[in-house]
Amino acid sequence: MPDLPTPQDAAEAAQFSECWDAVLSYADLCTSGSTAATQLATEAFSLGMREARDAQSAPARGTGRRPARLPRIPLLLTAVRNTAAAWEIQGQGHKLDPQLRLWLNSDEAARYNGPPLRRPLALRGLRDLQEPDAALLWLAEVEALPLSVVARRLGLDPAVVGEELGQVRGLFRDRCHRNHLDTPMDAQCRSYARLLDAVTRSPAADAPNDLSRHLARCMECAEAAACLRLHGGGLPAALAGGVIGWGGLAYLERRRRAAEVRLGAGRPGSADGESGPPNPGAHKARVVRNGLLVAAVLVSLLALAVSMMPGAGTDNGVASPGDSADRQPVADPRSSVPSTVERSSASPEPSATASPGTSRASAGKNPGVTPQGTTPTTAPEPDPSTSEPAPCRVKYDLVGEWPDGFQATVTVTTARALDSWRVAWSFRDGQQVGQMWDASFAQSGSRVTATAADYNKTVSANGSLAFGFLASWQGKNSPAYDFTLNGHSCTKA
Repeated sequence: MPDLPTPQDAAEAAQFSECWDAVLSYADLCTSGSTAATQLATEAFSLGMREARDAQSAPARGTGRRPARLPRIPLLLTAVRNTAAAWEIQGQGHKLDPQLRLWLNSDEAARYNGPPLRRPLALRGLRDLQEPDAALLWLAEVEALPLSVVARRLGLDPAVVGEELGQVRGLFRDRCHRNHLDTPMDAQCRSYARLLDAVTRSPAADAPNDLSRHLARCMECAEAAACLRLHGGGLPAALAGGVIGWGGLAYLERRRRAAEVRLGAGRPGSADGESGPPNPGAHKARVVRNGLLVAAVLVSLLALAVSMMPGAGTDNGVASPGDSADRQPVADPRSSVPSTVERSSASPEPSATASPGTSRASAGKNPGVTPQGTTPTTAPEPDPSTSEPAPCRVKYDLVGEWPDGFQATVTVTTARALDSWRVAWSFRDGQQVGQMWDASFAQSGSRVTATAADYNKTVSANGSLAFGFLASWQGKNSPAYDFTLNGHSCTKA
């Protein structure tokens, strides 16, 4: 394995030392083992340093202007991608991830080194920014560093770095809009270009249904929408996917987790105070607090165990005066499973996760026994034959799929008028949503929840709502299932 490249001076050494973990993280995604990952990162690091030096020494194109180039980290990440492509050509493809090899031989990979006007919009927009502005945008949005750390790295004033970031976002959007209009496109895409610009400028803008349908079918216009829409949280995914290419969303997730670890699992003070002296008093306080939390959990579990013992709280089968039929355990295990509560409140049907030995018929054999956690006045369960039909129907369409990602749309028809809506579903194969349009989203494990935007909250009775998203997948990409609308189960259309 070759040695790491040697910096020319101390400033270069300091800059590139901050980039090595990012390069190695992406190289690890691209390869099939740690040894190959280190080799790929080392070669890419040397290539990236040479490209940076060449760009630094290149003659200016005009008065005060330098050639367009990427900031340090994305420059090195593209060097990883280019080095992997060289490995594939040189017969070293067996060291690479199989999905990456498929991507490298696809038309999508050719975009990144093809004609400039055909390259991804985010890549072109980031190149068009001044390098300090592009570095600020990348470190804050993709590397997920706190603004205080970003300001320290770039030598900016921490008091105004947030305002500067907002201005840079606007500059990036303007560059992407200009590049989108310059991109060769067919007549239909051209007809939607200016409408797309108007809709994405404001979170309150109303997106026409025909535009939403077009975005669900056209990947290039959906890519443009992600770059132009600064609100909604989709900019990091647009940057990572558009600049890096294959594995962009996975890299983004890795960097966010790395940032959380550096910050001490979400404690913002640890980043700024990491260079200060240790604080024994704070450490003792954390130990005491953690001890109290552990003790509280143990007491709750003990109380829960006692409440579940046969005959607990009785004397020879006679209940004590303080007990009641609706008494709950100290720690209700249902409180930590919101998705189960949502589904159980949405439908009168019994839980699908009931034990195999329990059925509705067996529950009715002994009406004098009340299950724990319920009251004797619990209403009887309705007969399935007389229950109301599902209040909504859902259609899930897989618009397009590529080696590490896919695009899908969801259309829900509701029988009732809605003032707002929330659509939830589950994935079977670990798919991860990266960006969404016409709704905001949150994902917890396999469960995804899409919430209405300000401009499409209202839906009339027997009307439809629709939104689309981009997501990543590995190995298998089964369709989404278990859809609910505002907590009520939906049937497939």
